[in-house]
Amino acid sequence: MPIAREFNPEVVLVSAGFDAAAGHSAPLGGYDVSADCFGHLTRELMSLAGGKVVLVLEGGYDLPCICDASEKCVSALLGDELIPIREEELCRSCCKPAIETYEGTLNIQATHWPCLKRYQSTISYSLLEAQRREIEEADTVSALASLSMVTAKRSGSSAMSEPESAEPMEEES
Repeated sequence: MPIAREFNPEVVLVSAGFDAAAGHSAPLGGYDVSADCFGHLTRELMSLAGGKVVLVLEGGYDLPCICDASEKCVSALLGDELIPIREEELCRSCCKPAIETYEGTLNIQATHWPCLKRYQSTISYSLLEAQRREIEEADTVSALASLSMVTAKRSGSSAMSEPESAEPMEEES
C-alpha cells in the first residue's frame, strides 16, 4: 500500500488469484490467507483511486477457496460490513517463503520508492506486532520532539551556569 498511496492511481486493477487462500496446498500457495482477509485487503484498496477498483478473477485450483474469497471481495466492493479478521490470524507471522520474497522485493523497490525503507525491519512481524512497533516508534518520535533545549546563561568567565527552573519547587532555597 505505501507505493500505491505514493503513486496515487486513477484506478486500481487487480488480477485476483486466490492461490494464497487458506485451503490451497503449499505447492500452489500455502500462505493460509483467510477469505475474510481478502475482503479486508479489497477494502484497503478501495481507499485508493476514489474507490475505483476492478477485480478480475484469474482462476484457481480449489473451488471452495475461490468462492469464499471472491464472496468476501465482492462484499467489500459493495460496501457491506466485513467480519473482523480473527486475532489468531492477525498475530501470525508470514511463512518463510513469503518473508524471503518480501525482503527481496523491498531491497529492490526501496531504491525507487523510499517510502518502503521504514518497513524493511518489520517484514517478519505479524500485523499486530508491526502495528505495535509503529505506535511505539511514533510515541518515541513524539517524545523526542517534545523535548526542549534550555539555553544556559553565560557568566563573565564564559562558564555555563545552571539553567533557570520554570518550576518554583525545583529552585533551591
